[in-house]
Amino acid sequence: MNVRRARMRAALAAALVTGVGCATLTALPAAAAGEQVKVQYRQSSTGGDQAEPWFKAVNTGSASVTLNQVKIRYYFKAEAGASYTFACSWAVKGCANITGTFGTLANPTATADRYLEIGFTAGAGSLAPGADTGDMQLRFYRSNWQSLVQSDDYSFGPMQTAYGDWTKVTATVGGTLVWGTAPAGNDPDPDPDPDPTDPPTGGAALFDDFNYSSHTDPAINAHGWSVRSNSGGPGVPGATWAPENVTFAMEGTNSVMNLETSTAGTPQSTKMTEVLTRAMKFKNGTYAARVKFSDAPKSGGPDGDRLVQTFFTINDLTAPMADDYAEYDFEYLPNGGWGEPSNILYSTSWETYRPDPWEAVNQHSEVRASYAGWHDLVVTIDNSSIVYYVDGQEFGRHSYLPERAMSINFNQWLIDLAGQTSTTPRAYDQKVDYVLHVKDQVLTPAQVAAKVAAYRSAGTAFEDTVPGGQ
Repeated sequence: MNVRRARMRAALAAALVTGVGCATLTALPAAAAGEQVKVQYRQSSTGGDQAEPWFKAVNTGSASVTLNQVKIRYYFKAEAGASYTFACSWAVKGCANITGTFGTLANPTATADRYLEIGFTAGAGSLAPGADTGDMQLRFYRSNWQSLVQSDDYSFGPMQTAYGDWTKVTATVGGTLVWGTAPAGNDPDPDPDPDPTDPPTGGAALFDDFNYSSHTDPAINAHGWSVRSNSGGPGVPGATWAPENVTFAMEGTNSVMNLETSTAGTPQSTKMTEVLTRAMKFKNGTYAARVKFSDAPKSGGPDGDRLVQTFFTINDLTAPMADDYAEYDFEYLPNGGWGEPSNILYSTSWETYRPDPWEAVNQHSEVRASYAGWHDLVVTIDNSSIVYYVDGQEFGRHSYLPERAMSINFNQWLIDLAGQTSTTPRAYDQKVDYVLHVKDQVLTPAQVAAKVAAYRSAGTAFEDTVPGGQ
């Protein structure tokens, strides 16, 4: 695993591929009376290297519209076998507040079998009646930068060189279609009723509140965890994986695990941290953790180190391009790296890879924004899709499903020492409040929160009823 991750991180900026699996709309309240939106569109490129659909969403109703309830779909015909990457070049609302995910149409037509769905985070705010979002200068391209054809794309308007109403894209508010016409037979489905808060009863589960005294507490081993001390990747060659830098302390009424990563600018001074389950017995179901990311060193030292803070599941690669490999990541880079200049949060789903020569098959979603602070991270895996949530909002939806069980992991490590070359010591914290896995059940974020609250109300700090050998 470690050799592969070291190679993967070096090539990730070029190798990451966005999702092309089936996506559905996030469950949100249905559009209220008076909530109406239209979409204005212009194209900014008719070329073959990338598509550049630019949009404005306009509130044409009598009531304010909360933008995180709005979804816009742009429909296109994919090139054979292609995967695509979404990017936001500039937006009045801020690119950090705009999301883009790809989905597959249930009823393909001659001009559309995929769509790009544009959404908004809570930071985008709302639109008053008559107001618009301003420019959203968006683009997408083939992940290997091969050429694409726009002339056969349903939503493409080659003559639209200035903003105008465009009904060949659709807009929904709270899951209700309010604008546009989709390709025949592909109207966005209305969202179902909001999911109940009460989680399903029964089901094998792992829950850990990380109520331990230190990294040497015998209960850690008894509960199936390993605090890493062996050498190897990912990260800085020659660095140490330091179990003593994994500590536990009370914060309020909860015990919190802290992974400290430190450096003084040399491999010998660099200490990284990882905690993982020894067993690979986790597959379909719900994974959740409450994690605190940090953007700056806690000691007041110089900032800028290319740090990776994670929550992920993984199994071992049995052979190059083996089809039973699986990995599902949350990875936060507070100071950039892998070609990114500043903070970015990734969710990545891996199908397989070959370490040498490098070849990767994966899907990812990302948001370029600071995620410093506590966040509720949830991943659900069923027989059709992998869905990532951050703080109750859908973050990404992918289609590479696991064929074999995995371990659960947290680590914090440095990509390299080039981000900050100072030899002044500094240290970064990544904190974890709890981890939860429920086997073979897809829980909503609200149900995850209810289940964790039930464990704590019952005084249950640890439970593991997940059988081995999935």
